[in-house]
Amino acid sequence: MKNISVNGIKLAYDRRGQGTPLVLLHGFPLDHTSWNEVASILEDHFDVILPDLRGFGESTTVNSPYSISDMADDIAGLLDSLGIEQVAIAGHSMGGYVALSFLKNYPKRVSGLGLISSQAAADTPERKDGRYKTAVEVAEKGVSVVADAMSPKLSADERVRVFVRESILQQSQAALIGALKAMATREDMTSLLASIEGQYPVVLLHGNDDVLISIERSKEIADLLKLSRLFEIPGAGHMPMMEFTKETALALDFLRP
Repeated sequence: MKNISVNGIKLAYDRRGQGTPLVLLHGFPLDHTSWNEVASILEDHFDVILPDLRGFGESTTVNSPYSISDMADDIAGLLDSLGIEQVAIAGHSMGGYVALSFLKNYPKRVSGLGLISSQAAADTPERKDGRYKTAVEVAEKGVSVVADAMSPKLSADERVRVFVRESILQQSQAALIGALKAMATREDMTSLLASIEGQYPVVLLHGNDDVLISIERSKEIADLLKLSRLFEIPGAGHMPMMEFTKETALALDFLRP
């Protein structure tokens, strides 16, 4: 892993392959390694950039509150350091929120968008309350409370469950608390998506068995963006990049110009 200093943090990243620059953003509460299997396929055609979002993996964070927009600014700083002006950007779950914020903040730097097991809608009041309560629990009891609660919901595949549980337990309390609060305060991006129809490829990928974010959220975006490509994966939960690696890689290959 390499790292850069940006916005008061150390941002760690991996980079593989050559071709069209493609940033893959991981979900909560994981790190870039959730993309490893897909990246090994995509690196034949893409310059794959795999950051650890602030606080996760080998990246550091700050003690003060921050937003999803701040996390998107971190990615812009990473691209600046790499001398890359424009990228295809794809995000899983929370990574999708960061990708959408990057699109809003840096519209001219996007050549393609991928949303995997994600959504454009903001949190409902009930969901916000849930995130804040979880943040308090993490502060009091540690990351194991999230590992215990989320691992069974992320996937029905035992191999994937073992991976995500071990990955969650490696993350810091500060990362989970900061990200939970950032997700709770994120804005609705539906109107933003409505403005990009036909400008570049948009790939939507969702598992039919996702119990954390319903596939209906991706269908709503597909209805909004008639030229987008929606890939529904029967039998996949919230981790299609690990549950159905080849199918996920094939879908993301449509982000090549």
